[in-house]
Amino acid sequence: MSSEPEIPIAGEIHNPDEQGSDKTQQSKKAAKKEAAKQEKLRRQQEAAAAKAAAAALAEASINDPLSANYGDIPLKELQSKDVSGRKWTEVKDLNDELRDKEVLVRGRAQAIRAVSKKMAFVVLRKRGFTVQCILNVSPDRVSPQMVKYATALSRESIVEVEGVIAVPDGPITGASQQVEIVVHKIYCINRAVPTLPVNIEDAARSEAEIERALQAGEKLVRVNQDTRLNNRVLDLRTPANQSIFRIQCQVGNIFRQFLLSEGFVEIHTPKLIAGSSEGGAAVFRLDYKGQPACLAQSPQLHKQMAICGDFERVFEIGPVFRAEDSYTHRHLCEFTGLDAEMEIKEHYSEVMDVVDRLFVAIFDNLIESCNKELETIGRQYPFEPLKYLRKTLRLTFREGIQMLKEAGFDVDPLGDLNTEAERKLGQLVLDKFGTEFYILHRYPLAVRPFYTMPCYDDPSYSNSFDVFIRGEEIISGAQRVHDPEFLKQRAESCGIDVNTISTYIDSFRYGAPPHGGFGVGLERVVMLFCALNNIRKTSLYPRDPLRIAP
Repeated sequence: MSSEPEIPIAGEIHNPDEQGSDKTQQSKKAAKKEAAKQEKLRRQQEAAAAKAAAAALAEASINDPLSANYGDIPLKELQSKDVSGRKWTEVKDLNDELRDKEVLVRGRAQAIRAVSKKMAFVVLRKRGFTVQCILNVSPDRVSPQMVKYATALSRESIVEVEGVIAVPDGPITGASQQVEIVVHKIYCINRAVPTLPVNIEDAARSEAEIERALQAGEKLVRVNQDTRLNNRVLDLRTPANQSIFRIQCQVGNIFRQFLLSEGFVEIHTPKLIAGSSEGGAAVFRLDYKGQPACLAQSPQLHKQMAICGDFERVFEIGPVFRAEDSYTHRHLCEFTGLDAEMEIKEHYSEVMDVVDRLFVAIFDNLIESCNKELETIGRQYPFEPLKYLRKTLRLTFREGIQMLKEAGFDVDPLGDLNTEAERKLGQLVLDKFGTEFYILHRYPLAVRPFYTMPCYDDPSYSNSFDVFIRGEEIISGAQRVHDPEFLKQRAESCGIDVNTISTYIDSFRYGAPPHGGFGVGLERVVMLFCALNNIRKTSLYPRDPLRIAP
């Protein structure tokens, strides 16, 4: 999911035939009908839950002198009414050093279990950490009605408890924190509907757990991808997903901090582009106040213009849009691009040097600082740690083609590598060099964008490169054409209307240094580092040819 267009040549847009159109309309009507049905059911459930909660609370609090110690917090009390000065303790910070100390904790009711009329357990979850709370009837503290109230709470409701930390003699298997909260007060901040469309416990299971259960004659719920994405707010609460997006956050943070330390300046380029961007059919076209426009396929043109504006080294983290009909495990119509551009002194290897150091720094940092998150992901989606070298391996395209030919692959020496060839080459590289992260450079010019600089010694090849993780491409980069007349010639040869990119070409008429850069797909980096099988797992709210909601 690199930020640079993979194929610059314009293609045809095929309109669906009448039969396909009819099926699409029927599908839309069915989906609309189902959505309305689900919305009606949701409202009924919420009304029933509210009624049941009110009835339970009213019944429980009758003649209960301890009724002030529990209950649903009225909405008006949550409308920023007061600043009490109370201090909350994070679930992750609960440990045996707080023994016998009073704490105030807020979290989700992950599990609720009634032991008897006088005793119950509530497990609270916050940011992936869990703590067991115990309610035990006691004079002046906990009434039987309070226990009944707690057991009537719906799972995933937002709950607040006050109590004292206790340290049990044995290990606690049902929570991450090895202490308990002896509850003195419990309040519900906001109730979840009693019947969730997806149970967090089901969504958090690994395939291995499900298969073991099947072999034992048991049947566990398998939550499929569409169900997850249709209920993404619930799906995001699983420990693995919480960890995936914290790792994604860290990748973006390291990318930014590393490039800042290398003298790069962060920029923000427009996502509304005149004409047809860099060319090709994979663009989202729109009307811009009567003018043809599109959503940017990458910040490519503007980051080069920034180099012409004397910024010397720039980078950007921002959305990228591709209107391609790619129904694969690694393509999205919108993703987050990590882009960089820099002045070149002598050779495009200077750009590859930055990529080398940058990604080794990213991998090192993730292994060092995100160990718990990686372990959490591995419990649901087992994977082997990425193998990479301290100095990243570089192979020319011709060398890669030769390795494939020797392995029995018939590959066009002036064509691009398909998915099968990329994976095979990745395996060959791993077997021979012991790395799953490498750079392949000097690609055929015909398969690169119009702004790519040809090789000085063979114009059928280019000063470009791709970078691979586990046999899949994550980065495209190259030296750019900085001569305006040559750039215009290259654009025309690729079928691009130069009038739509005239301001881009003109920026090189005022003196432009040799320069190059690269684009990285954030979601694809996380997917491949964690060896996940689908990029939708690393996109918060994925946009693909079939999905534009939620």
